[in-house]
Amino acid sequence: MRPIENLTDITAFVRIAAAGSLSAAARDLGLSLAVVSKRLARLEAALGVRLVQRTTRRLSLTEDGAAFHERALRILAELEAAQDAIGGDGRPRGLLRVTTTAAFARRLIAPCLGRFHERYPEIRVHVIAIDAVVDLVRDGIDIAIRQAALPDSTLMARELGRNWRVLCASPDYIARRGRPATPQDLADHPCITYGDPPMTVWQFARRGEAAVGTIVSGAIMSNDGEVAHAAALAGAGVVLKSIWHVAEDLAAGRLVRILEDYESPASPLQAVFPSARHLAPKTRAFLDFLGAELRVAAAGLGTP
Repeated sequence: MRPIENLTDITAFVRIAAAGSLSAAARDLGLSLAVVSKRLARLEAALGVRLVQRTTRRLSLTEDGAAFHERALRILAELEAAQDAIGGDGRPRGLLRVTTTAAFARRLIAPCLGRFHERYPEIRVHVIAIDAVVDLVRDGIDIAIRQAALPDSTLMARELGRNWRVLCASPDYIARRGRPATPQDLADHPCITYGDPPMTVWQFARRGEAAVGTIVSGAIMSNDGEVAHAAALAGAGVVLKSIWHVAEDLAAGRLVRILEDYESPASPLQAVFPSARHLAPKTRAFLDFLGAELRVAAAGLGTP
């Protein structure tokens, strides 16, 4: 084993592990594929082990690679924190990796990225839109936006708002089938359910009262909320969706809210990040910015 002489080799390896391929890592780093391949080969030669296993479809870490990757992330995080501590002006800068669901990324993150860049021109934002819950430390993620309570974890969380769910259907559906007046009326309506497994008990309560579960059913089910959303837009039935996901459709009249006198229990909308001990200026800037954006949006939606 030889000493590792170039920190850029470690950086390249971490980006390769996060991106899942050399070509994707090269694009992220703004380098050629040849340069990234050379850096990985140089690091493997210095360590005397193979760090990645290449297949025809995807690259994966070897056992040695996974062990080194975990420590490499800590090294780079501590180095970044040290630079921020002595950097003088403390301006937010660098690459910020944010992950959230594809729907939330399209509807809420993407529309405000231009304003964020105008305010913080030295921050580059990489949005990883994926519905699966990723390992923040393993994948080198700075912030994850999650629409549920954080389980017991070593991660830190900041609540950005509340995730209210509303019942809605298309105007065409209401014209054909009528509008339910109470949760019990949903027994006479096809309800579009989703989740893994699809959620068939919907909670409703009048304001100030305890929520009561209502069993719903219908011919259309999916593991994906976007499929349910699209089916509702096409007039296939009634759907219970996050206000953040259907706000534009409600405003445009493509969907109509039902049972407005009832509420469905809200879950926290949270930003999750590995540690608050050395919160980088870029991370703090994005958290503050997104929180302010969502508060303004929530006020416009009239959420409780």
